[in-house]
Amino acid sequence: MRTGHQGTGPGPITPDGCAVELYSRLPVGDAPDVISAAVPAGAHILELGSGVGRMTHPLLERGFTVTAVDESAEMLERVRGARTIRSTIEDLDLGERFDVVMLASFLVHTGDPEERQALLRTCVRHVEKDGCVLMQREGADYHTNVPRERVDPSGFTIRIVSSEPVGDGVNSVHAEYEFPDATWTQTFLARPLTKEQFEEALAEAGLEVDSYLTEDGVWVRAVPAK
Repeated sequence: MRTGHQGTGPGPITPDGCAVELYSRLPVGDAPDVISAAVPAGAHILELGSGVGRMTHPLLERGFTVTAVDESAEMLERVRGARTIRSTIEDLDLGERFDVVMLASFLVHTGDPEERQALLRTCVRHVEKDGCVLMQREGADYHTNVPRERVDPSGFTIRIVSSEPVGDGVNSVHAEYEFPDATWTQTFLARPLTKEQFEEALAEAGLEVDSYLTEDGVWVRAVPAK
């Protein structure tokens, strides 16, 4: 388990505290539609941190080719129809370039700035010169609107119980997922980034924002800097 990360509940838990069975149950929401509208039809997508394929499978259904990367063998066992590669993101070097590289799940908010830049360099290393990188950022009130909870229409409850500073601009976030038959928790480290800090981190890695794809600024389309 990575320092500062923890997970509880039934089934395998990945090094960053994610429960495989939990993520097999969570709905994907409108993310596949946001992605589909932002990239060329039939694009080859490199999905970094694919997990069990929550986004992989809807993207395949929409006609995209997906290479799914995750460090967890248990997660990748749930992926169907895509090429899968087991690797940490920061160490990935496939010697290939893709139309689209995707870094979702707020991974850009990792607590370690050096790790964040390594993740972004992996994106740059694998994107075509005329391609794009799609990233998912935290919402503006992610760390301040706590505690909060949302009841999903399918009948489970997601709670962000706390977000507590632990030093050097990093917060420890504790989340709970309550289903009728099981409960999972996840504790992880996250570094809040203002829009300016986010764009500065991209620039350092050789990327620039092309557009913010959603009104809340959570989904971003970046391109290699000119």
